[in-house]
Amino acid sequence: MLQTTPRPVVLSIAGFDPSGGAGIIADVTTFASFGCQPTAAVTSLTFQNAEGVFGAIHESAESLRAQILPIVAEFSLAAVKIGMLPTAEIVHEVARLLREFKLPAPVIDPVIESTSGDRLMEENAIGVLLTDLLPLSRVVTPNIPEAERLSGLKIDDEEGMREAAKRIRQLGARAVLVKGGHLREQRAEGRRQKTSSSEVIDVLDDEGVMTVLRAKRIIAAELHGSGCLLSAGIAAGLAKGLTLENSIREAKFFVTDALRVVRKQSPQP
Repeated sequence: MLQTTPRPVVLSIAGFDPSGGAGIIADVTTFASFGCQPTAAVTSLTFQNAEGVFGAIHESAESLRAQILPIVAEFSLAAVKIGMLPTAEIVHEVARLLREFKLPAPVIDPVIESTSGDRLMEENAIGVLLTDLLPLSRVVTPNIPEAERLSGLKIDDEEGMREAAKRIRQLGARAVLVKGGHLREQRAEGRRQKTSSSEVIDVLDDEGVMTVLRAKRIIAAELHGSGCLLSAGIAAGLAKGLTLENSIREAKFFVTDALRVVRKQSPQP
């Protein structure tokens, strides 16, 4: 019998970052901050901090399933957030579990590589992500490099973000949020030039309806795990019954607050 709880229960399926900046620890703290009850299943035990990833031991499909079975037996899940899926075997198993237990359409943060450039997803797993998992998602939240990898397009500006979001949605995703935090360059006269844009734009394609979300860029130290915070916040918003767009807006406010904290704590020039 399923246990009832006054708080919506959200499941994170992601990697474990021992530094706490990203992965499951970041997801759990975000869920709790939004008033949700966190649950989690580990896909990979990583050895990392804000400087980089120094190795990992990946779970098997069997061990991942063994983690999730007791959770779905006890709780009625209100939302699912999916992060690091290192192998094709893990991607297959996650898709299988979503279908088998009719779990909520997940928020998928396609963690292909870390900000420091360390590869976190095997090449053959990306194809399985596109064919098996994207069609089950509520929203996929790639940053610029991830959106380029999934769409096969080069993204230099807002129009490129729109086209990439559309292309990824056409691959099977119900909605795509292309995050523009990495868009700090623009192409001019055939050359790539830096831009000092004070604005960050994110492009949402929700079943063909395009929405551009604009926010002031906060100049701060690098926030390790910002993508995890955003996608976990979106999942928490959905769990509480918000629309996708409002869930994204609330999650963006949450990340912005975290960036402000980082800026205050950073040494001033």
